[in-house]
Amino acid sequence: MITDQIKNDIDEIMPGVVADRRHLHEHPELGFQEKETSAFVIQRLEALGVDDIRTGIAETGVTALIHGTKPGDGKVVLLRADMDALPITEENDVEYVSQNKGVMHACGHDAHTSMLLGTARVLMSNRDKFSGTVKLLFQPSEEWGTGGALPMIEQGVLEDPHVDAVFGQHVSSGDPTGEIQVSGGPIAAAADSFKITVQGKGGHGASPHEAVDPIIIATNIISTLQTIVSRGTDPMKSTVVSVCNIHSGFADNVIPDTCEIGGTVRTFDAELRDKAEERLTSIATSIAAAMGGTATVDYHRGYPATINDDEMAQLVRDAATEAVGEDLSKPLAPGMGAEDFSYFLENRPGAFWMVGCRNEEKGMVWPHHHPRFDVDEESMSFGIKTMTNVVLRYLNGAE
Repeated sequence: MITDQIKNDIDEIMPGVVADRRHLHEHPELGFQEKETSAFVIQRLEALGVDDIRTGIAETGVTALIHGTKPGDGKVVLLRADMDALPITEENDVEYVSQNKGVMHACGHDAHTSMLLGTARVLMSNRDKFSGTVKLLFQPSEEWGTGGALPMIEQGVLEDPHVDAVFGQHVSSGDPTGEIQVSGGPIAAAADSFKITVQGKGGHGASPHEAVDPIIIATNIISTLQTIVSRGTDPMKSTVVSVCNIHSGFADNVIPDTCEIGGTVRTFDAELRDKAEERLTSIATSIAAAMGGTATVDYHRGYPATINDDEMAQLVRDAATEAVGEDLSKPLAPGMGAEDFSYFLENRPGAFWMVGCRNEEKGMVWPHHHPRFDVDEESMSFGIKTMTNVVLRYLNGAE
């Protein structure tokens, strides 16, 4: 569906897209604090002349509409970009280095926002080439807490007008610039966290028989938690249980009263997610009881698994092949990271894909969430071309 003229149009606007990305990179803001970012987005949208700009959704979220003028059945497609940065001090020596000390766009959300603004610009110039409506959504706080996707959905962004399909993209520092990766099914894991508080009985380190040592109880719990994966999960499926912190005691000769264990559980399958929570709780409480102590478990469910609709993923794959070439259109292997776009996919069919932004010649090799992370800005052209073509193919009935 995408034409050579539209591809050329995208190439021509790239200096502006790069300038937007650098401005956003210089002025990063944390989750639910993206006031300047939202203001910048609104200013750009107003200049483009889009319709029905709505602000203040889930604190700082923004939506807007672009109506196609080609006759058609009036479907509505939602395009999402996240806007927040991370509490990281940037170490890059670039002219667009973060001016907000201790805050950095270390995951590429500045590129996501800029790519969606670029896509909006292209679609506004080509409204005669599609029917229906494009809903632009700029989301706060993908990185923090419960995320911004769910509260935006709860505040009605999938209605008025009713959204039929949802799409989003994410830059990937592990893949070459311009490579578009997408697959149907699970692509990112559900991310849960836990804290286990073991209660024992304190005492002198020289008289351990008079105490109930919570550290010994905790180490037995930690060891046994690994059986959730090794003996409790089908080896053809995936579960991760990682203990990431343990805190107890204050002196070399004192057995403490309590010990705290914290960690994460990652799953793709809802049944395995339930089973992991059940087994973790059972292991912690039963081992503590058997050793004379008690254990309480605070299990927090984070983002659900990100599961692409098979048909929508194939649409993206076809759109990418047409937009950037078959050699750059690749399948996406599932990963154990988490992404709150999953909430959109729980409510509507759609797909989420990766845009490679790694360029070793330019030194763009650092991983996401690293203080030297950066994006090869040439990758944004490939993302805009793919997203534009996804819209054209979906709204013109190529799904």
